[in-house]
Amino acid sequence: MKLPAIALATAGILTLGATTSSAHHSTAMFEWGSAVPLKGATVTRWEWTNPHTFLYVTAKDSSGQTKRWAFEGMSPNHLSRAGWSRRTLTPGDKVDLTYYPLRDGRNGGFNVTVTFPDGRTMNQLEF
Repeated sequence: MKLPAIALATAGILTLGATTSSAHHSTAMFEWGSAVPLKGATVTRWEWTNPHTFLYVTAKDSSGQTKRWAFEGMSPNHLSRAGWSRRTLTPGDKVDLTYYPLRDGRNGGFNVTVTFPDGRTMNQLEF
């Protein structure tokens, strides 16, 4: 009688663990598919952290006001295979970028590309 109860409890714990861990990496907050450009951004911070990198910039909006933006990115492991590093971006760098916007309209989203003044473009998703 004890063996079926232990097996049932173990199965329940494993099922609960699987559903909890799979929910961590949701990308539902982003409008995937059409990358939006952001020109003339200035890097304020580049966080090379797990499980995702984060890029913080300032850029002027259509009315000329400077706004702060925050972009999530791929993991350092993924990006390092594409040639990125913790030194790829530094505060003060001027870049153009593309991103998938946040669905709620806040200034930010998921970073897709970064283009440097010399024309070099680095991609977060395809390489």
